[in-house]
Amino acid sequence: MKKPIIFFLFCALTIVVYGQTKSAKADRFYNLGLNDYDAGKIQSAISHFKNALSEDPNYAEAWLMLGETYEQNNMPDSAIFAYRKFADLNPSIHPRALYNLGALEYAQGLYEESEHHFLQYLTFPIRSEETRARANASLEKTRIAIRFMNNPVPFNPINLGDSINTEHDEYFPMLTVDQKTLLFTRRSKIEIDVPLSATQRGGVSNKVSSYREDFYISTFNDSTQTWSKAVRMPEPVTSEDNEGAQSISPDGRYLFFTGCNRRDGFGSCDIYVSKKTGDVWGRPFNLMDPINTRAWESQPSIAPDGKTLYFASNRPGGKGGSDIWVSELLDNGLWSEPVNLGDSVNTSGNEGSPFIHYDNQTLYFVSDGHPGLGGKDIFYTKKKPDGTWGTPVNLGYPINTHKDEISFFVNSTGDMAYIASDRPGGKGGQDIYAFELYSEARPLAVSYLQGKLFDASTLLPLDAKFEIINLRTGEVVARAESDEVSGDFLVSLPSDGEYALNVSKDGYLFHSEHFELGDIANQIKPRMIDVPLAEIKKGESMVLRNIFFETNEFRLKPESTQELERLVKMMRENPNIQIEISGHTDNTGSESLNQRLSENRARAVYDFLISRGINTNRLRYVGFGMSKPIAPNDTEEGRAQNRRTEIKIL
Repeated sequence: MKKPIIFFLFCALTIVVYGQTKSAKADRFYNLGLNDYDAGKIQSAISHFKNALSEDPNYAEAWLMLGETYEQNNMPDSAIFAYRKFADLNPSIHPRALYNLGALEYAQGLYEESEHHFLQYLTFPIRSEETRARANASLEKTRIAIRFMNNPVPFNPINLGDSINTEHDEYFPMLTVDQKTLLFTRRSKIEIDVPLSATQRGGVSNKVSSYREDFYISTFNDSTQTWSKAVRMPEPVTSEDNEGAQSISPDGRYLFFTGCNRRDGFGSCDIYVSKKTGDVWGRPFNLMDPINTRAWESQPSIAPDGKTLYFASNRPGGKGGSDIWVSELLDNGLWSEPVNLGDSVNTSGNEGSPFIHYDNQTLYFVSDGHPGLGGKDIFYTKKKPDGTWGTPVNLGYPINTHKDEISFFVNSTGDMAYIASDRPGGKGGQDIYAFELYSEARPLAVSYLQGKLFDASTLLPLDAKFEIINLRTGEVVARAESDEVSGDFLVSLPSDGEYALNVSKDGYLFHSEHFELGDIANQIKPRMIDVPLAEIKKGESMVLRNIFFETNEFRLKPESTQELERLVKMMRENPNIQIEISGHTDNTGSESLNQRLSENRARAVYDFLISRGINTNRLRYVGFGMSKPIAPNDTEEGRAQNRRTEIKIL
């Protein structure tokens, strides 16, 4: 597409077409070039301009027009060379070319040269304040890039090797939270059949070359410390269509991705999801309205809570270009109306490729609207306590360059980052590299809870829902499910705070755990746990591990509310059961004191259930004091286990 500048150029050049060279032959070639350019005969125009310069190397207008021709036809290196020749000869003929030269140099990472030519342009008279403001803004962008170049950040990328990278393009790397599975997109050249028409009978071939994006997957071998040979993910996740820009849930069981121009699509590109059961991926389905619209939706990133989806879209209502939006999965299984992340993240330019880290607080994304090094740079922003986002920070040079950086990922522990690059020395095209991320750009480290869920009687695997709840705020910070075939589960553990794990399944008593995740997040190894679920039937009992009281008190602490509401829900969903609530203590203090304390604590739970509408004829409470320990009382850990509240099905 021709830029508006061409019209200004022609106005200037028609005035000065003669008198700038002593060679009539050069003038003839120059005018032939102008005519061919106007007729769209680009190669012929270039040839004529070059012939003019052969006759007169100091023909400023010919250098100017040659630079313009190269620029309009996306030949930046040649355009820069020609414009520089013009700038050295007589830039006053058309000062605007100096601005074009500065912009081209900026786009090619030639920042000091760009600064020089922007400053030179600003020394000439400029007709409008708007044009001058635009030039000053471009100058400031160049100076920002120079500051980045003069203050490089640590960056030592390591190619992931032949198991991952090929002569094709590999990009959008992503790991599961356990760092055992690597998923990425590969763009491969393929041959496709094209039916021959009646007039083509007897043709030699009906195949044409094309490109297709597919998902590839690799697993990490702990013993060899290497990645396995990446293999194309099987159908139905991969197909004859293009799939890319994916996001995998922390447990590796849900794959969100971008599919374009599909029969079930709403717009040019839509967001899809596939669920893994056992070792089999299910058929992807369109997330539909309100996530997908008639506009472009792409590059999803699912948060570790399993219910928050970030994505890029150019839908109406944005700040300009493509923006980053967020939607919440509601209790009814539908997605909420997406919300724009706002001015702190989105600009009048283009933002995309969001990646929300497993800490659920650090968002990485690409943008060409925030100050950077040209093209699309990678930025990060931190979520504030009020839920808004802080000022984005450029990851810096040489992670960012004058080229477009399009994909970025940080592992769960926050110390290693993965990026796609076509830097020299690779396997070909875009390759995936890993590097140690400098400390200022790191997210919070997180770990994970992993185990198996099964029926307490039959020991057979069960599928059930998991939630991790912040006991201080009542917020659900992670949500997942166990695999219905294996019973396996994996839940990301956010750091910094007290959390409750709740596991629930219809027809079974729920299971609860209590964690101090500030310490777990710093462990190299994850927390492993097996969860037996008992059916709701007479005689079965369970410990309410997230019922809390002050020492020697029986007033329920606010952190107990989530667990108690879950108990209320179970009672309502099973209206025929009756339960006994029992209180237990450790052996600290007198027997009579502990007996009264255990009775009062059981009574507190009893009263809460009644306040929520549970009939008294379905409840009874009892205190056992220190008479029924489940662990030795000679350690603090054992005493903590003995201080408990239980329910029993009557």
